[in-house]
Order: sequence, then C-alpha cells, then structure tokens
Amino acid sequence: MSDQNDGPLPGQLARVHRDYLTAVVLHGQAAAETLGQNPTDVYALNALELAGPLTTGGLAARIGLSQSATTRLVDRLEQAGWIHRRTDPADRRRVVVEAVPLTREQDEAAFGAGRRRMAEVFDGFSADELRVLVRYFEQAGPALREATAETRSGARAARKGKATGAP
Repeated sequence: MSDQNDGPLPGQLARVHRDYLTAVVLHGQAAAETLGQNPTDVYALNALELAGPLTTGGLAARIGLSQSATTRLVDRLEQAGWIHRRTDPADRRRVVVEAVPLTREQDEAAFGAGRRRMAEVFDGFSADELRVLVRYFEQAGPALREATAETRSGARAARKGKATGAP
C-alpha cells in the first residue's frame, strides 16, 4: 500500500486515516468476539439497527455479501437468537429480518469501552470541530461505500479476465 503524498499534510492525513480504519476494524473484531460472533454478524446487526427491518436482499446490498451468503448469515443469526424474521407489512409475500436488541450487559461488554474512549476524544474538540467531524463522517461513509463497489467491480473484472485468458 502506498499513500499518495502531494505534500506533508496529505501524506500524514492518509497515514493517520489508514491507522484509524485499522483500529475500527480491530475494535469490530473484538466486539464480535465478546458477543460470540464473527465481524460480519456484527456488521449485519449494525446495518439492521441503523436501517430498521430489511429483506435479505436489502441486507445483502448493505453489507456487501451475495444473496446466498446473506441467507446463510440470516439463518445463522436467527438460530442464535440475534434476529427475527417476520412478514413485511408493506408486502405480505416478502419476509424481513430485524435485529434483536442487545441487552444492556452485552452492549456494555462489546461497545462500552469504545464509546467511553471516543467520548474522551470528542470532549477535546470544540463545537465547530465536532461539526467538521460530523460532515466528514456524513461524506466519508458514502464515499467508502462507492469505493467498495468500484473495488469489487474491478476485482470481478480481473477474475473474469483471468478466466477468459485475457491479459
């Protein structure tokens, strides 16, 4: 991996951002371990909590898994008691899944330390700086989702090219 370096600040920004993203992934893994899950399970539950009930296809789109992999994930989460399936009130032919809320103890064990540490960080920022952070997160999430789609598209094209013998 290389950081684009058009000067000291952009290079530093790229490095600290990569370090931050690594810390987010590692914290997600630790939270999942605490809950006896794998990270994909936790990301799926987070997607359901943020979006509300979703069809399996809607969940697949949000977490970047295939429909069949998401169906297996939903089966696993339902069997473990982490989600419920129910008929979609808007279309009784469809089924939606919704997360079962964590207990206070589960939430604290998995996410309490992260919440407290981030609150300490945010306490050191002014209201104007916090507004910049909100703006960053509002723009960074969609940008990373678009980058993820582009990366996956490129990977599929590369695999297809290898399968057909293209250079």
